[in-house]
Amino acid sequence: MNYISIDGDDIGRRIVAMHLANDEEKLSAFVFSVQDKVAQISQVLDQAGYTIIFSAADGVVGRSESSDLDDIELLYKQVAAIGGTSLTFSAGVGKSLREAYIALLSAKSNGKARICFFSEMN
Repeated sequence: MNYISIDGDDIGRRIVAMHLANDEEKLSAFVFSVQDKVAQISQVLDQAGYTIIFSAADGVVGRSESSDLDDIELLYKQVAAIGGTSLTFSAGVGKSLREAYIALLSAKSNGKARICFFSEMN
């Protein structure tokens, strides 16, 4: 069994910037865009056989019985394509929620917009 934890990169900082700029329209449009992309990511995971545990704000967590890391790499490419260049996502994969979250933190700490597997961390 594998868990995947996906989180938008720098979303909170961008929201703060829009608050500070007092830009209500831009903030509303941005948050709607993030919500739409998260819904699309959830759908991709669901279609790939994942059970969605969490899907809100700028993140998605899912669980799958599959252990094929190549399938997960392809899945992440689909996730990255949803975000495109304007909104990137990082992902962590592990055998538990904890491992997936630690791998996610590693992905974010090592440049963002990438996937990290707990099993490959040194």
